[in-house]
Amino acid sequence: MTQTTAESAARKQRAQIRVRTLRTDRWWLAPAFTFAGLLLFLIYGLWAIFDGSYFVDPYIAPFSSPCLATSCPEGARLFGLAPFGDWYTLPPGILILGLPGGFRLTCYYYRKAYYRSFWLSPPACAVAEPHGKYTGETRLPLILQNIHRYFFYFAIIIGLILTYDAVLALVHKPAGLGSWILLVNAALILCYTFGCHSCRHITAGRLNHFSRHPLRYKAWTLVSKLNARHQQFAWASLFSVMIADLYVRLVAKGVINFPFA
Repeated sequence: MTQTTAESAARKQRAQIRVRTLRTDRWWLAPAFTFAGLLLFLIYGLWAIFDGSYFVDPYIAPFSSPCLATSCPEGARLFGLAPFGDWYTLPPGILILGLPGGFRLTCYYYRKAYYRSFWLSPPACAVAEPHGKYTGETRLPLILQNIHRYFFYFAIIIGLILTYDAVLALVHKPAGLGSWILLVNAALILCYTFGCHSCRHITAGRLNHFSRHPLRYKAWTLVSKLNARHQQFAWASLFSVMIADLYVRLVAKGVINFPFA
């Protein structure tokens, strides 16, 4: 091999860096905090599914709304309906959480969050990942992430139901702290849902001429503003739904019983 050929081959090779990263900052803090936050949500969600104290008039815990079986308290049923009848005896959270849970699991931001914090793929920018090869989302099970756009429609329904629950609680108990907690939670969930990348694409992502579709363009600009803060709304709504859910359960258990609960 001539010297010129050897130099050309060397230029085509990637730099061989033996250390995992050359970063000197605390790059591990972000994935560590993300891991802790998501793990807390998973642990709480598992407990909430099997906790029976999910309703105290006029509040219903978000993790159990809507309650669709006749075993649910009458005030907890959506519009008084119980389509699943007596045969469905499982906790309502098992049926309900799969829809918003699937929406968050396949969310573009949350993919980045748990890929980095749980799978270390990669844990941070300019930090090598421990995996031997990279296949992206081209095969099972990660290819199923593409169903995110369909979970979006279910997430809208759940968000509207939680908004209905909050407004109903506010009408019946305007001075109740729980009514306002539920209302703030519903607002954050709607901001997160409508700030979704899929919503932005559905609104006007395929238009070639915004000037011919002024209403869709206006909607697109509003969604784009929410989309710019999608990460912030993702975390804010994650914690708000836990706080709202826990608050209702603590009131139902009698742990919180001050005058304006």
